Amino acid sequence: MPRHCVRRALVIVGLACAASAAAASHVAMAQPARTAVADLALDGGRAVGIRAHVVGKVERRGDGSLEFDARATRVSTGDDSRGADVEITVRVDPADVGHPRRLDVGAIVDAQGTATPGRPGQRAVLVVWASRGVEVLRAPQGPAAATAGLRRGLVDAVDGLAGEGAGLVPGLAVGDTSIVSPTLDAAMKAASLSHLTAVSGANCALVVGIAFALAAAAGASRGLRAACGLTALVGFVLLVTPEPSVVRAAAMAAIAMLAVLLGRAGAGMAVLSVAVALLLVLDPWLAASLGFALSVVATGSLLLWARPLAAGLARAVPRPLALALAVPLAAQLACGPLLILIEPTVPVYGVLANLLAGPAAPAATVLGLAACLSAPLPWLQSGLAVIAWVPASWIAATATTIAALPADALPWIQGWPGAVALAAVGLAVGLAIALDRGGQRARRIVRGGSVAVVAVLAGAGLGAAALTSIAGRWTLPADWSVLACDVGQGDAVLLRSGPAVALVDTGPDPEPLAACLSRAGIERIDLLVLTHFDLDHVGGLDAVRGRVGMVLHGPVDADGRAAVATLTSLGARATEASAGLAGALGDARWRVLWPKAGSRAFPTGNDASVVLDVRGGGIPPTLLLGDLSASPQRLLTASGALAPPYAIVKVAHHGSADQDPDLYVAARPSVALVTVGVGNDYGHPRDEALAIVDGVGARIARTDLDGAIALRASGAGAIAIWRDRGG
Repeated sequence: MPRHCVRRALVIVGLACAASAAAASHVAMAQPARTAVADLALDGGRAVGIRAHVVGKVERRGDGSLEFDARATRVSTGDDSRGADVEITVRVDPADVGHPRRLDVGAIVDAQGTATPGRPGQRAVLVVWASRGVEVLRAPQGPAAATAGLRRGLVDAVDGLAGEGAGLVPGLAVGDTSIVSPTLDAAMKAASLSHLTAVSGANCALVVGIAFALAAAAGASRGLRAACGLTALVGFVLLVTPEPSVVRAAAMAAIAMLAVLLGRAGAGMAVLSVAVALLLVLDPWLAASLGFALSVVATGSLLLWARPLAAGLARAVPRPLALALAVPLAAQLACGPLLILIEPTVPVYGVLANLLAGPAAPAATVLGLAACLSAPLPWLQSGLAVIAWVPASWIAATATTIAALPADALPWIQGWPGAVALAAVGLAVGLAIALDRGGQRARRIVRGGSVAVVAVLAGAGLGAAALTSIAGRWTLPADWSVLACDVGQGDAVLLRSGPAVALVDTGPDPEPLAACLSRAGIERIDLLVLTHFDLDHVGGLDAVRGRVGMVLHGPVDADGRAAVATLTSLGARATEASAGLAGALGDARWRVLWPKAGSRAFPTGNDASVVLDVRGGGIPPTLLLGDLSASPQRLLTASGALAPPYAIVKVAHHGSADQDPDLYVAARPSVALVTVGVGNDYGHPRDEALAIVDGVGARIARTDLDGAIALRASGAGAIAIWRDRGG
């Protein structure tokens, strides 16, 4: 190896070690304060009071609660009160916020509730659930008050405009998603458009570009144009709140602008590398932030791939269209492998959605930003808000249309193997597009191999898409009456009597449930039963919101109330279940066996799970036990509510060891259905539970081994079992 290459490598290694040491030193200096708060052992449900300074924007979560980042200045537990200087995350029900319009970045608040330690490697030391409320002691002041007023003014300006587009205007302009409906939020994510409302580098680059263009039109020099762009960027960051995600987006936009000014992608990559190292030194917790990683790889991909992709696409489509396609395609190829770590699915229509929404996004952003800044002139602000509503409505319509298309997401390999595999596929796609057919023999071979890989995977992907959507129902028995969806470690059981359909729980995530419903051809849920509100039973609610007729639910806590509210706000009727309640599902009858009305022994959670008896109308006698443990199982058996023999019994709590054998003896099941995830951390199903159901002569069907499981009556009291993996 040449000597200059060795010296260069040594310099790179030395700089990397220096940056790593600086980041580690920062962590070490911050650790004593973090440890002091963590040592309060707040994970046992103890009441805690926290005074804090709000540093992140207030956002609405999927369950309806509010969440914001803050910096704690004092933590109190009982008589112990101590100063603190640590990052926390606060969650609170909107009804429990005093003076909600004063809650914004820069406010000082008191939060009362319970707290748990943050996850290792996360910036937040504590996650505080303010069950006893948040009181705003002091509203934002100075520049924070001015920018908060501008953001609220924009929200007020679009209030009353029709359709979903109104809620998108503040999100597109200043990242305020407080009035975006849960339905539209889910559609934006499904269509790969959620980045438009996240104050990404694209928003920052747009602001910089406008300032740069105006300065150029005024005849300013290149240096002055850059200064104007930088000044506009700083002002935009202050307007949308200088939280870490916004600062990193601004840094990425500044890097992209510098690369454009220099006209060299290599220089841009060098600046990007320096900026990433500097940001990690100043804020080491970014190393665990997937959002930071996505910003970096998206910026790097645009610097390296946008031009080659545009040139390759221009050989097949007009150049303007090639340029429009190259940017979202480069970002999609780079970010896809990281997104696999969150959800092992590949969005099929992401590039198409971004292409359709792309022209409208800058218009809505610029007009919305202009409306925000024109608050001193209400008549002008209202007019600009209405004009911004038009492209925002187009984006909302694009998101909802794309999200409703069949097979909008392809299943993929989970974890790091899936990320590596998708990265290889992305590289093949990029090379197939960017390399031309001519040139050196080696280039032709690489391009030919890339085209072959893409063709094979495209065929496999189309086949998988068909099997999980239009053709999926052909792979299921047409006459199933009970279908256990394969949703991982959680419950999602469909019951069908004629055209009427019930769903018992939704599993931990929306995507696998949505795939199961699509495969089964289910569009409408007549009866949704939420046995209790643990995440593995209600985490998939986004897949059914707006599609539910009646909700039957167990005793509610704060999370449960928020979950039910998101369903009733979209037209569902809600009823709390208690023993003796009964109803019809088509020609079948359902009856609640547990919990008992007014019982204080099991107020919420596993042991207050709704237990359902369903039979008739083509559904064999079925007993669904939720997550009951042995103690309530004994009480249920003693109550005399069971009506054996049962053809199907869903084993309680995914086959945990905490079972009462007498219940299963009394139920006399023909089939024991175990809804459980592959390789789960709990060791479910436990050998003890399997021995119990095997001992009563039940055939065992389990979703971790069998995948989806369809059951039906086959005459003379027998039950036919179809297994997705095994026939």
